[in-house]
Amino acid sequence: MNEKKICFIMCTNDAQYEAEAMHFISKLHVPQGYEIDAISIKEAKSLTSGYNEGMRASDAKYKVYLHQDVMIVEPDFIARLLHIFEDPEIGMVGMVGTPHLPENKIPWWAWRVGALYTCNVSAMGMFDYEYPEEAKNGVIEVEAIDGLLMATQYDIPWRDDLFDKWDFYDVSQSLEFIRHGYKVVVPYMETPWCIHDDGFVNLKNYYEEREKLLKEYGTM
Repeated sequence: MNEKKICFIMCTNDAQYEAEAMHFISKLHVPQGYEIDAISIKEAKSLTSGYNEGMRASDAKYKVYLHQDVMIVEPDFIARLLHIFEDPEIGMVGMVGTPHLPENKIPWWAWRVGALYTCNVSAMGMFDYEYPEEAKNGVIEVEAIDGLLMATQYDIPWRDDLFDKWDFYDVSQSLEFIRHGYKVVVPYMETPWCIHDDGFVNLKNYYEEREKLLKEYGTM
């Protein structure tokens, strides 16, 4: 693994979104001695299979898996991420997370932490979730992060054997990192590090995929 390399990985089916996301990546400050790379996976049959393809194609120690409609607007994003990963117990970082998943494993049914600029069919603006006092100027450990952006410093395969569509891959991967003994965290952000232009939510396969999650991780 190249310990001085950060790779940005996305599954894409929209050239305009991809170009905009890449534009913001190209504007990030890269710490001295480090390099960045980007991989776009087209025609992925699922997010897990696409992310596995990207993971295996890159020798970067640090990988940032993000949706094509996410724009990273914090110029020092890379340096901030590397600072968090100085703790070897931290395996994965997200922008929004759930400290305690509810029994039904639906993240937004529980208290969430993080910060995000967002635009969808119902709202536009800044979502600034409440942090506990002890998390300020640091990170808060969570049980699951939102899949809009998931940054790792270790390679753990995405469960494409279970999740073959586009839902619950993020909760699954969070729980896989925890299974492997790593912490999953959300940093304290005074202002959001990302914009998510997420349009509308498609729940066509959501509850079918949730049943798979409950069967695999229901006791965690």
